[in-house]
Amino acid sequence: METENQGDFPLLTQVARNLSDLKKVEHARFGRPGRTQVIAVANQKGGVGKTTSAVNIAAGLALGGLNVVVIDADAQGNASSALGIDHPTGTPSTYDVVIGRNSLEEVLQDCPTVPGLRVCPSTIDLSGAEIELVDVSQREFLLAHAVDAFLATHRDVDVILIDCPPSLGLVTLNVMVASDQVLIPIQTEYYALEGLSQLWTTIERISQTLNPKLRVSTMLLTMVDRRTRLSEEVEAEVREHFSDLVLQTVIPRSVRVSEAPSYAQTVVTYEPKGSGAVAYRKAALELSLRLETGV
Repeated sequence: METENQGDFPLLTQVARNLSDLKKVEHARFGRPGRTQVIAVANQKGGVGKTTSAVNIAAGLALGGLNVVVIDADAQGNASSALGIDHPTGTPSTYDVVIGRNSLEEVLQDCPTVPGLRVCPSTIDLSGAEIELVDVSQREFLLAHAVDAFLATHRDVDVILIDCPPSLGLVTLNVMVASDQVLIPIQTEYYALEGLSQLWTTIERISQTLNPKLRVSTMLLTMVDRRTRLSEEVEAEVREHFSDLVLQTVIPRSVRVSEAPSYAQTVVTYEPKGSGAVAYRKAALELSLRLETGV
């Protein structure tokens, strides 16, 4: 009788690979930055996995032993939902932090599914901030002042990840001024680089005029489907243009990644052995080692 080869069953091969990669990540030593790193997760193009990447990398870092804070700066509050945080209107939130009603410490909530991860939730109130802050003095520095005040007494925090809204308005400007670096998720689709030049120009202008330390440090390829030529071509193009900025780990297209938020979870906790969860944990590990070495 002929013995069947595991290679004849792609699904079994993928499952075995996921389990092997998961075991490596669980036993890996995650890097820890010398000082707190504030990272904006930004891309004004919607649907590229921005919020998904922010919450899953945050979860991956926390599971790796880091002390992590997520600030949800998108009025839709999707990052808050994915991390299991209730955020109805009136919940102390990023809006209250920005307008000075509450400190960052006062609004933080513990993520119920990931130890070591705290969340500053967002509510629809933040949608009015663009108009309300127009005449406020030093309006671009409001979030930065709040983050600085928090870190003055919380130096044990390793990483603050801030989920930006999908626009380049005043809230995003506040996030950029408060951040040390920017992580840009890029979907491997035809229009992947569309609008990226505008975002890049905006970041450069902010670094020149408002926040000299700001830089694009990391790019993450999302929704990758290596069965298609298009996905391979876009990945190759992004790596050619941005070389060392792009993480080696890529995030595969996965139904489970999309399902997880409806259960108020990240995919890392929703389906920990799945390809999406393992990929995000590998990306978090890779990012942590970059942060430790300052690359």
